[in-house]
Amino acid sequence: MPGAGISFANVSYSLPTGRVLLRDISLALTPCTTTAILGRSGSGKTTLLRMVNGMVQPTSGTVLVGGQSTRDRDQFELRRGIGYVIQETGLFPHMTVERNAGLALELAGTPAPEKTRRTAEVLALTGLDFAEFRARYPRQLSGGQRQRVGLARALATDPAVLLMDEPFGALDPLTRAEMQTMLRDLLARVGKTVLLVTHDLDEALYLAQRVIFLEAGEVVADLAAADVLHSQNPHVRDYVNAVHRLPPDSLKGTTSEGTEKVAFVKGTDLSVP
Repeated sequence: MPGAGISFANVSYSLPTGRVLLRDISLALTPCTTTAILGRSGSGKTTLLRMVNGMVQPTSGTVLVGGQSTRDRDQFELRRGIGYVIQETGLFPHMTVERNAGLALELAGTPAPEKTRRTAEVLALTGLDFAEFRARYPRQLSGGQRQRVGLARALATDPAVLLMDEPFGALDPLTRAEMQTMLRDLLARVGKTVLLVTHDLDEALYLAQRVIFLEAGEVVADLAAADVLHSQNPHVRDYVNAVHRLPPDSLKGTTSEGTEKVAFVKGTDLSVP
């Protein structure tokens, strides 16, 4: 199933207390692309994400998925067409890997043979062998394996849209890198419209074609991923500098042999003569 476009038209959201979490956001996400949202904690990233599957309704403005307002859709049908992956995975501890991964199919009344076939297929997509893992429980899995099962579950009904809220935030750096590589390869094959919330700039640049920066509920930058590191937007520069910091003495001086000291930050040559 091809990915569906997502649009936010003059979207704002306020709490009953009057506090504004999102302010007049207008964005159009191209089908079958990955868009990352970055920003400080409390900037409104997750609230914006949850508007796509109707878990949060805007105070004003309209959210469109596949050209239809989320307000006008049956909420159950809307969410069946949207996969949702969260940091904690949300796996049920009393269910096996097979049942966790195929739960959406089970709830949809999919016949058992088709449910088994599709569950095996999506587990394989995420790098888990069905025969090896089907009877295991979440407690018998590593963090990365649990996240793979959570991703498989989100893909089981072949949704057009995939929402990912800090999906790898609880993983160690090496496992996180492995998961990012798996996900990028997977997304290249399945053709989903992906909205990814992350605090990790390098993850955003690795996975997404487009990066949106939020600050205090407003879009302060909307860039192609290839343009982020060179952007002169002050909000973007602050984010890049906060992530790619160096020790104070790493950009100057020479070694004891008199050779030039060179510092590399994410592949960027910062050598100083």
